Amino acid sequence: MSFIGFIKSKEFLKQIIIAIIAVVVIVFLLLKWLNVTTNHGTFETVPDLTGKSIEVAKMELEQNNLVMQIQDSANFNPNYPKFAVIEQDPKPNAQVKENRKIYITLNPSGYRKVAVPDLRQRTFRQAKPTLEALGFKVGKKTYIDNIAKDMVLGMRYKGKVLDPGTKLPKTASIDLVLGNGNR
Repeated sequence: MSFIGFIKSKEFLKQIIIAIIAVVVIVFLLLKWLNVTTNHGTFETVPDLTGKSIEVAKMELEQNNLVMQIQDSANFNPNYPKFAVIEQDPKPNAQVKENRKIYITLNPSGYRKVAVPDLRQRTFRQAKPTLEALGFKVGKKTYIDNIAKDMVLGMRYKGKVLDPGTKLPKTASIDLVLGNGNR
């Protein structure tokens, strides 16, 4: 019997039909099994955790069969309490499967600390944008006798002399001692 004759035979046709039926039955059973094991069509709603403490957020997620995953704390936001949730992913009211990880970002305990640059012997015009770029605020300007007008001669924080490299919280107000142009 030749190959073409075998393909045209009833026995070959019967085997092809049996194979197709077997594949359809296996796919049908596999899809039913997936529906049962993945809880197809059942979802949990993500609660809004913004502004809540970490303990309250954990309790709410456990009540909704969700898992909390804390991400690194972000920049300090004074509008929220310390260690409160400021962001979450997925967003509130999203539909997710149970035991899904909800990633939350916490508000740190305060502004991060930044090293104070050495601004001595620089003009006020140079010093101000340098401080502001680092997140500091320019506080009071005090003038003393010095030939260099508006030259930074010293820095102070809360009345104390400030050395370059000292770490201060971001948004701290730094007072500058400047020359007044007199001998």
